[in-house]
Amino acid sequence: MVGGMAGSAARAGLTLAIPTVAGVPIAIALVNIVGAFVLGCLYSLLAHRSPADASAVRIRLLLGTGFCGGFTTYSALANDTVVLAVNGGLGAATLYAFGTLLVGGLATWAGIVAGTASDGSRRRTGRGGEAA
Repeated sequence: MVGGMAGSAARAGLTLAIPTVAGVPIAIALVNIVGAFVLGCLYSLLAHRSPADASAVRIRLLLGTGFCGGFTTYSALANDTVVLAVNGGLGAATLYAFGTLLVGGLATWAGIVAGTASDGSRRRTGRGGEAA
């Protein structure tokens, strides 16, 4: 619950702070892309932990399900796509929707790569609770 509230508040703050560019609501696209990157990092950092590891479960719930679940919003992306289609044309709406999904997928992959590199670095230096 705490993570979800924080994620929703962060998203709301960013949507208020980031103006539309040429009628395109970039804040929601950016939020979803950043959220995808963070989820990719979390996935790779927590993938090798035991399901019985209580701290991994708490982190997954707080940051993955809670914060990222409240932060990202594909329903707002869908709504923004419809508004663009009605006001700016079908081409702009299609590019906005598919561009966000494509870049979000790449951001998830980049997050997994970054998380894997970070986890590997921690293991080599003996930090992170495992033997070096």
